[in-house]
Amino acid sequence: MPADFAVYAGLFAIAFAAATILPMQSEAALAGLLLSNAFPSAVLIAVASAGNILGSVVNWGLGRGIDRFRDRKWFPANSAQLDRAASWYRRFGRWTLLLSWMPIVGDPLTVVAGVLREPLASFVILVAIAKIGRYLAVLGLTTGLS
Repeated sequence: MPADFAVYAGLFAIAFAAATILPMQSEAALAGLLLSNAFPSAVLIAVASAGNILGSVVNWGLGRGIDRFRDRKWFPANSAQLDRAASWYRRFGRWTLLLSWMPIVGDPLTVVAGVLREPLASFVILVAIAKIGRYLAVLGLTTGLS
């Protein structure tokens, strides 16, 4: 049981970090664990999704206080990314959060949602749809490989 907890905690941490300040991808970790057939797929998807969604909520929170943190090295998006994401967000509204799963633009979109004061409830719902959908696609691809 402790080994299982360590695996789930590691997956959660990787998924969380991938959605925040570190340039990481969580899909490879999830795919490896899915291919191992050592853990229930539903639990892996739930753990990765929870970590990634929570990481996006951190970005949303940072966006709410962006003026204090925007120029920090560790901030999850640079000015150009934020400007591009803000332009998309202003043009298409909250529905852009369905793209929060995408590399490069996804994380800045979650920050911009905080900057533009997207309500937390709609933010979490749309980000959850995107993040869970992405992990379900990883599941589909890995089951096709095994």
